[in-house]
Amino acid sequence: MPYLEEKYDIVVVGAGHAGCEASLACARLGLETIVFTVSIDSIALMPCNPNIGGSSKGHLVRELDALGGQMGKNIDKTFIQSKMLNESKGPAVHSLRAQADKQDYSREMRKTLENTSHLTIRQAEVSEILVEDHKIVGVKTCSGATYHAKAVILATGTYLKARCIYGEVSNPTGPNGLQAANHLTDSLLANGVEMFRFKTGTPARVDKRSIDFTKMEEQLGDQHVEPFSFSTDPESVQKRQVSCWLTYTNSETHRIIRENLDRSPLFSGEIEGTGPRYCPSIEDKVVKFPDKERHQVFVEPEGLYTNEMYLSGMSSSLPEDVQYAMYRTVPGLENVKIVRNAYAIEYDCINSRQLQPSLEFKAIKGLFSGGQFNGSSGYEEAAVQGFMAGVNAAMQVLGRDPVVLDRSQAYIGVLIDDLVTKENHEPYRMMTSRAEYRLLLRQDNADLRLCEIGYGIGLVAKEVYQKVLQKKKDIEQEVKRLEKTPVGATNQVQEFLERHGSTPLKTGATLAELVRRPELGYFMLTEIDEKRPALSKETARQVDINIKYEGYLKRQQQQVVQFKKLEGKKLPPDFDYSVVKSLRREAVQKLNLYQPISIGQASRISGVSPADISVLLVYLEQRKITGKEGE
Repeated sequence: MPYLEEKYDIVVVGAGHAGCEASLACARLGLETIVFTVSIDSIALMPCNPNIGGSSKGHLVRELDALGGQMGKNIDKTFIQSKMLNESKGPAVHSLRAQADKQDYSREMRKTLENTSHLTIRQAEVSEILVEDHKIVGVKTCSGATYHAKAVILATGTYLKARCIYGEVSNPTGPNGLQAANHLTDSLLANGVEMFRFKTGTPARVDKRSIDFTKMEEQLGDQHVEPFSFSTDPESVQKRQVSCWLTYTNSETHRIIRENLDRSPLFSGEIEGTGPRYCPSIEDKVVKFPDKERHQVFVEPEGLYTNEMYLSGMSSSLPEDVQYAMYRTVPGLENVKIVRNAYAIEYDCINSRQLQPSLEFKAIKGLFSGGQFNGSSGYEEAAVQGFMAGVNAAMQVLGRDPVVLDRSQAYIGVLIDDLVTKENHEPYRMMTSRAEYRLLLRQDNADLRLCEIGYGIGLVAKEVYQKVLQKKKDIEQEVKRLEKTPVGATNQVQEFLERHGSTPLKTGATLAELVRRPELGYFMLTEIDEKRPALSKETARQVDINIKYEGYLKRQQQQVVQFKKLEGKKLPPDFDYSVVKSLRREAVQKLNLYQPISIGQASRISGVSPADISVLLVYLEQRKITGKEGE
């Protein structure tokens, strides 16, 4: 019986946030790309929270945009509320978050995919990867059709052998009741891929008409909205926003949960998968934080044209009757009606140590992966991995070097390095505390850091790159001008300083010295700075930060120099570390398992001590002396 056979440059399996970015990157680089999804209606689906960005995640979206990705542009078109988080803190932790209209977000991304040249969308379930001599050659679908390809990207999200669970109910479906992908896992196992079983969860969706908002605290968006994408006109996103609402659990909520823990599949053993530590269910919170009297519950709209509201902070897998009982103890939810039950979802994913930093499998050439399939959680983490997997699959097909961002260049680099270097036994979530150089890796300067790389890849237009170069030049020139411009102790200056609670001048100072004062800043000095050039708000902000935090920035830049030295010391590929004398047994085992590409990466592997690193450095120096370097 004849079966369909087709040829493409690249196959992408999955059209969630990772699959969308992967397929767009490949197609925009001119490669014939096909993306498979179990349902075309689930393209860029937001099955959990209705927002993009948030603490550290906003950094990822901004970085993705600077490199040429789509997520930031898409949320700018479809948000219904926007807020810059952590503004009371320093600029390193400022993070943008926007509430999305879920249906509009998905619809807009689908429209982008459907109108991208070289990109084909196909509704079908991929059941097999086709491998010959440890090299990917294509995939096969459940219908028996074969799609030959030079590279394959797996972005299966939470669909592999997915199971949705609440109480004693267990449905073999993907998120939102969509079809699970039940066949691909067996093919991966047959090809030697090590799999994990992870879990995540989501709260109930409730009917807006059954909520008493008078008992909740209204949460408004920013008066002036800042877009995610550097290419979005800020004026185009100034629009009327919808409100979110804040309420809290209480002792009665917690009592109901405790009394029904034996009915929770999370505690009964029904759920096998490991859940995310930093995004726990409400029953997890009650058990792990018994002294906490209440937990926040954010009530968020799912869109403009639906009455569904999302109860952020109360994800659960408790039985249906318990869900009703506990939700109705929360102020404002006394008469709440559930539209969709909360549930936990189990799914298959990989042990990400099997990947190279390019997100290519070490054991199967041409096979790449990204997103929750790699053991991470979150739309933003998925999108950036999908993008990098897509870029590197394309680079391989085009005969170009892989693009790998390191920890000093981007949050994306931190995320991927953590996934491929560290032991991850639970869904990985990005946090600002994971980035050692976070003062340099701010969300406000992502374009200055990464646009050049995006331009080099071929995904950032020349005119966009030239604008960034001009912005850099403007910042440097303005910083120099402020450092060289003296300010005398005139009546105007003294009156200005007194009015702003700043110490009067006894001798002359420069404008830069005034900017550095905690109570002052670049934007405040307009009235005593007569020669100030006309700069955009974004450029002026960079000037302010560069001057005010100069000492801290220089210190981190010096740390990066040391980091780069270790990253630059390359280790031989496919090396047997048992030949290196004085390495501890655990270090030999871990180094042989992970096969790090550099001393820097080796130093971040659990079980490899500073003493082991010193031994490796001596060994590399001996190889150089004996002429064996690079073997």
